[in-house]
Amino acid sequence: MSTAIFPRIELNGEAASADDLRHLVQTNYGHFTAFRVENGMVRGLDLHLDRLQHATRELFASELDRERVRAWVRRAVAGETRELSVRVNVFARALDRERLDQPVAADVLVIVAPASTPATTPLRVKSFRYTRDLPAIKHVGTLPLFHHRRRARQAGCDDALFVDADGRISEGSVWNIGFVDRDGGIVWPDAPQLDGVSMQLLKAGLARAGMRSITRTIRLADLGEFRAAFFTNATTPVRSIASIDAHDLDVDDDAFAMLGRCHGSESLQLP
Repeated sequence: MSTAIFPRIELNGEAASADDLRHLVQTNYGHFTAFRVENGMVRGLDLHLDRLQHATRELFASELDRERVRAWVRRAVAGETRELSVRVNVFARALDRERLDQPVAADVLVIVAPASTPATTPLRVKSFRYTRDLPAIKHVGTLPLFHHRRRARQAGCDDALFVDADGRISEGSVWNIGFVDRDGGIVWPDAPQLDGVSMQLLKAGLARAGMRSITRTIRLADLGEFRAAFFTNATTPVRSIASIDAHDLDVDDDAFAMLGRCHGSESLQLP
């Protein structure tokens, strides 16, 4: 597949046509997951499949065959040795907008492209009062996420950080946030958010390493309790956050290197 044209787009294990994709444009209803492929393998693949199964039950009241999804991903990345970016979209061409209460079988779209190089520049983020609809699901309703990121960029920052109606820090636009406290422990916010796969891998790696990691309420007024903060998502497991609003944070290279090792301690899985 090294000479393949990217992006490669397959629907239910076959090359997708323009008509196959029409429903995605006409009815923006569905969910997805995204991950990197390294030498044909994926870190945290079971967690991504768990996410897809849970969201399919929630949005379509049907079961997703995870072994079939694995086979479709395996087919889409076969023979490619480069690092890849894979997105798996779940939607339903048979969805009837007048009968949304009825169970419907899901379709699976696999999109493959060369992986981008993870960014390393520390981020300056701006906080906004906002909570995603269905925050536990990685759904396709992304307009507010990018609109808030745009507003942050217009204000001279790099990205948006969300604070819920109760004033609790939750998550970034397309990423989770973690903090390093004054004693070197890792603290995660407890407000409603997406349980990101990279965050789950970091938590598991920290537990294996015997490092302190807790989840609790964090408000903007609490930022002085922390010496550093970091961004984590499927593209970039750990990226330093330089500031939140007017509050500057340290770039803790030792802590971030430790987090990188914790993330990398999770075994790669074959699709």
